[in-house]
Amino acid sequence: MRVLVADDEEDLVGAIARGLRRDGYAVDEAYDGAEALAKASAVDYDVICLDLTMPAVDGREVCRRLRDPSWSSHRPRILMLTARDSLEDRIGGLDDGADDYLVKPFAFEELTARIRALLRRDAGRCGSRLVVGDIEMDLSRHAVRRRGHEIALTPKEFTLLRYFCSRPGEVVSQEELLDHVWDEHTDPFTNTVRVTVGTLRRKLGLPGSPAPIETIVGTGYRLDAPPGSGSLDGPTGPEDPAYVLGDIASSASPTSAPYP
Repeated sequence: MRVLVADDEEDLVGAIARGLRRDGYAVDEAYDGAEALAKASAVDYDVICLDLTMPAVDGREVCRRLRDPSWSSHRPRILMLTARDSLEDRIGGLDDGADDYLVKPFAFEELTARIRALLRRDAGRCGSRLVVGDIEMDLSRHAVRRRGHEIALTPKEFTLLRYFCSRPGEVVSQEELLDHVWDEHTDPFTNTVRVTVGTLRRKLGLPGSPAPIETIVGTGYRLDAPPGSGSLDGPTGPEDPAYVLGDIASSASPTSAPYP
């Protein structure tokens, strides 16, 4: 999944980006609100981690513009990151269109858990356990099984499979994969998509059961899946504001080393 991290604290942006990339996310970086808006106008991000206080354009104004119907039909999930933890600030950010609000300092594990929760709110795209045909993905453990066999994947292969599983039976173009699985530093003319899909296909293949990823000549790739595939096992993330505020209230006690 493609994530934009926007914050004027360069060290924090770098630390978050490195951690998310280790988890297999494609991550772009922005250091002020104007840069965040420029990148969001060019890429349909799945999640935007947005600092509230930034130069040029502040986070709340960025959020308002992204939620304006005239901006785009695409609505990325927005996670506010800020040291401002008053009730008024939290309510203001949510009213401006943020989906969740995380107060600094925070534990990186909590950040990634909140990103997974935001993605779960898009039905059929992500969950704690995603099942498509005979493929099972445990997204919190980064584990994959097919027909009971454990399959070892690199972070990028895992993210690629997760994207295919979020769109079972759909034809996905190379351009779409570049937009959502790789970041802005990837050469669009590279063969990395073809190579990574080929490696993933080989790993998913079992004796007597070829991998279910098909190449659609001239169009892209498709994860072959029976009707009704793409089920979620586990909570899908309620949209009730009480759930969001409950998450905020629970964010005050990180359990590991915090990000400032």
